[in-house]
Amino acid sequence: MMENMQIKTYTTLPAEARAIRVTVFVDEQGFKEEFDTADQTATHFVLFDGEKPIATCRILTTEEDGTYFIGRIAVLKEYRGQHLGKTIVNAAEDYARTRGGKKIRLHAQCRAVPFYEKIGYESVSGIDYEEDCPHVWMRKML
Repeated sequence: MMENMQIKTYTTLPAEARAIRVTVFVDEQGFKEEFDTADQTATHFVLFDGEKPIATCRILTTEEDGTYFIGRIAVLKEYRGQHLGKTIVNAAEDYARTRGGKKIRLHAQCRAVPFYEKIGYESVSGIDYEEDCPHVWMRKML
């Protein structure tokens, strides 16, 4: 991670995470149902470059013991290709690990599967659709 970068953790959806998700998922990718009730119970991570928020994700516990769910992973376009997606996912994994997490699940856009495979996730389902976008369930053992 670059020197002036830091990750902040929030127990409520911060405006910075909301803005990144609107830019990436709503404006760029055309999703309409970006925000949901999970945002109220998730822990949110925001990666800052100095004062500028540039990446985000959220993590939730599941009913399944020791399983966490990571989602809404987004990096602003001008910061992609710098391993910042991996950085923010690693922060969420560390958060789960320190709370006894044993497994991470996520619902990946099919076009992002190679990224997740590179950081240790494996596909565990066939393709399903969220707002007409193909996704697969993936998991990683911690």
